[in-house]
Parts: sequence; C-alpha cells; structure tokens
Amino acid sequence: MEHYPIMKTITDYLPNLGPLVRIVIVVLLTLGIEGCGRGRAPDTVFIGGDIWTGVSGAPRVQALAVRHGEILRVGSDRDVLALKGPGTQVVPLKGRFVVPGFIDNHTHFIPGGRQLASVDLRNAASREEFARRVGRFARGLPAGRWITGGDWDHELWGGALPHRDWIDEATGDNPVFISRLDGHMALANSPALKLAEITAATPDPEGGAIVRDPDSGQPTGILKDEAMTLMYAVMPDPSEQELDEARAPFTEDRRQKSLGVTQIIDMGDWGDLATYRRAAHQGALKQRVYALVPISTWEQLRDFIATEGRGDDWLRWGGVKGFVDGSLGSTTAWFYDPYDDAPETSGLMVTDTAQLHTWIQAADEAGLHVAVHAIGDRANDWLLQVYAAVARRNGLRDRRFRIEHAQHLTREAIGRFGAQGVIPAMQPYHAIDDGRWAEKRIGPERIRTTYAFRSLLDQEAGLSFGSDWTVAPLNPLEGIYAAVTRRTIDGRNPGGWVPEERITLEEALRCYTVNNAYAGFFERQSGTLEVGKLADFVALSQDLFTIDPVEIQSVEVVLTVVGGRVMYPAQ
Repeated sequence: MEHYPIMKTITDYLPNLGPLVRIVIVVLLTLGIEGCGRGRAPDTVFIGGDIWTGVSGAPRVQALAVRHGEILRVGSDRDVLALKGPGTQVVPLKGRFVVPGFIDNHTHFIPGGRQLASVDLRNAASREEFARRVGRFARGLPAGRWITGGDWDHELWGGALPHRDWIDEATGDNPVFISRLDGHMALANSPALKLAEITAATPDPEGGAIVRDPDSGQPTGILKDEAMTLMYAVMPDPSEQELDEARAPFTEDRRQKSLGVTQIIDMGDWGDLATYRRAAHQGALKQRVYALVPISTWEQLRDFIATEGRGDDWLRWGGVKGFVDGSLGSTTAWFYDPYDDAPETSGLMVTDTAQLHTWIQAADEAGLHVAVHAIGDRANDWLLQVYAAVARRNGLRDRRFRIEHAQHLTREAIGRFGAQGVIPAMQPYHAIDDGRWAEKRIGPERIRTTYAFRSLLDQEAGLSFGSDWTVAPLNPLEGIYAAVTRRTIDGRNPGGWVPEERITLEEALRCYTVNNAYAGFFERQSGTLEVGKLADFVALSQDLFTIDPVEIQSVEVVLTVVGGRVMYPAQ
C-alpha cells in the first residue's frame, strides 16, 4: 500500500487508544485508502466505440478506461466517463469496430527485418525475372559482399528449381545464398559453393539434401534443410548493429503497428533475444515479444532463467523450438507415403529423432515451454507420440506443448490434439498459398486433412493462428480472410479450397487473440478486453461481422493501442 501522511498522523495517537478501537481505526483507514485507490481517475478513456471484448457470450460495449497500461473499466460511455478526472485524456473511437490486439503466434522477426534490406524475389514469376532482380541487386555491391534474402517461390514459374547458372554471371565474385520463401531450401551461386567447399563429392548431411545435376552430378546450388548448415558455417554472423537495424523497421515505424499486431511469439535464436533485450532496455519495443530459442540450447535457457527470470509484460522468454521435418514446398515434409510429384522421396527428418526426443523430455522436465515444427503427417504423428510419452514420464503440469504448423494430419491425429492438450500453432495464409499446388504434391486424398481448422476446433483443440512472417504476410486480417474463406490467392477456388475446413469469423478472431494469449502463457494479461488486463486493442475501418467475408482483406487498422498508448497513428 502506498504511504499516505494522514495515515501516519492518526496512527501517532493509536498507542493512547484501547486495543479494539485501534484495530477498528486501522481497518477503516485501510479500506478507505484502498477505496480511494480504486476510484482514482484513469489516464485515458476511449469512448464511442463498438467493442468486441473477446469474452465468450459478452455483449459489445462502447468504452474503455485505462490506467497505468491496464483496463480500469469496460462498459458504456456513461460508465467510463464517470471515472474521468481533470488529467484524463479522452480519445473518441468514432463508432469504430474494436477488437483485442492481434497476437501473431509464429514469426521470424529479426531475419524478416534483414530481408527488407535484401533482394526480394517473393513475386518473381519467371526465370528471367528471378535472374534480373538478383543481378540488379548485385550491381554496385562491394566485391565479396554476401547477397541473402530472396523468398522465392518456384511454383510461380511452373515448379522448376532455380540453378546457379541462372545467376553466376550477374553476381560475379559476390557469394549468394537466397532462400525459398519457406526457409527450407536455398540457392547458392558458384562462389558461395566454393567457400563452403561443396562439390560433387560432398555427401548429403543427415537431415538434408544437396540437389545435383542428373547428368554431371555437380551441385545445382540448391541446398535443402540441414544441407543449408554447410553454407551457414561459412557465412559471416550479423553484427549487433545489423541486428538492431533489422529489428527497427517493424518496431519503430508505422508498418507493423498499422497492421494491429500488438504482440508476437518469435521463433528466433539467442542473437535475436539479445537484440530484443537491448531494445527493451532502451524503451524501444512498441509491441510485446515472447522470444523462443533453439531447443538444442535448453540448458542455456534453464540457466539463464535461474539468473535473469522470465522477463516482463513487454519481453518474455522461457520457450524453446525444435524441428522434426522440412516443408511441403521443398518436398522435405515427412510423410508416410512418397510425394506424388517426387516419388523418390517421402520427406526428411531434419533432426535425429532420438536426439529430439531427449531434448523435448529434458526441456519439459526443466519447466520450459516446448514448441516443435512438424508439417508432414508422419512428422505430426511422431511428435504427438513423443509429447504423450514425455507427459507421462515427467508428470502432470500445465505444459502447453505446441506443434508449429501442424499442416498435414492423419484423421487420428486430429483428435489427439484436443485429447492431449497439444496446441496446433497454425498459419492460415499458408492454406490459400499452398492450396494452389498442394494437390500435385500429395494428391486428392491427403489434402482433405490439410490445414484442418474446422476439424481441429470440432475436436476441441486450442487452435492458434499467426503468419510465419516472412514466409507469409504479417497482416492478421489476411490470415482471418484465409481461415474464413480458404479462397486461394490464384483466384481458382472462389468457394474455398477444401471448403469444409473453413471456420467462422468469430472463431478466427479468437484464434488471433484469446487462443494466442493462451498459447503463449499470457491469457491472464492479454487476449480479451477485461478489467485488470493490459490495454492492447485495435480499431478497424469496418465491422468484420457485418461485411462479406471476401471483403476482409480490404479492411484497415485505423488505431493500434498497446498498454493504453496509441502507437498508430503516430501522436
């Protein structure tokens, strides 16, 4: 309780009073002072809105009162304005539709920031355009400077993988290592291959593949999953300045805040966590971050928590991320059956399964939050089995195991998520992107349980949504559109791709707010707009419940508030 002079003045006389009288006076004073505390005026009131609080069954309200970053009252304009004091700021919401701040369940924020300053191949739709963009970026670079980034999608030009011959002449002495958009394979040019000493004689590493010319046996430049580590070993590490510069675009300017993302769950490494900590120390974070680190470093995280704790409401840590397999687009997701368009493979286990099982068990026993990437049906089944075994061995606790992506599931697996309390941490935009070509990869039967949003919710799984940025757009409204419509981005599925897996608008909103808060152990502070929770919310240009779902993509964020502070538009 705060110190009040009046309390000391009166208590000076208490020794002269009887014991019962002293007790009564102290109790009355305490209740009175605490009552005054509850009645203190808010810093800001937001009035005149149409607010969906995210609380199940609750009606919409008009206004919110905020004090010290937390919600003090939720209700009508009259109720909230009754708290107004002389210093209270009044922010009119002008009838806008308001929802809790969007939480993204899976980002790669720092690498994404670096990508903004690298060559962009995301929409390169031909071999010629691919080569032209790389060559244009290379012009004027100092000799020896690495060219990274990319985010290319070979499906845009028919499915042929790029080759180092496409870019060698244009890039000269500059090493190149540019990734496919899913991050599970990348193209190296000849100088980069030389630096990494990758030749026809280099064996495929465990969990990876070096793509080779079928005639000569020479590397084409394409490295898949663990083969990419051969290149990472010779690439220079980014400096602290470069990492800080990579963070800045989405935490200090309007692009991120104009999307209404008030919190991210970031799948990074120790360098990323150190970058966020520097930003937090400087007061430069403008959205909340839950930062995960590689599961192979679980002991380091355990010891770090012992000395540093788990962070605060702006920056938290305590989770680890691992990998079972690769991706569908790179034909490295681990399936029971071979790929229809690549029958020589059924995917890859990118981590030794015995080692990964050991890490999961040890990290969970240490009280860490475990999240593991699994995309193919066999990868998901294997991981669900391991999670069940670890939970039995380590005993009952609130562990909230996560499977990142959980894209391609067997019918049996769908029911196991809810039964085991495992969170499917999915990214709905992938469904309308991959849906353009997934059937040629895995056929008409396996796609029936791909991105199974409806089926998972019907089996009471705690479905959680995000972007996987930069693999997909960061904008949550595009993810909500994808989940509700499942209309592929090529326009060929106006009724939805595997339409029976569509979900309702309210369900999609909950997956980006309430469910994501739970998926990050943050539901007591965030996810809904209730008294005592953090004042994180966004106002939208239209009411999502009253428009045609196909119009969701055109809705804009007009106001982003984090901790009661208006972050967008800039004040």
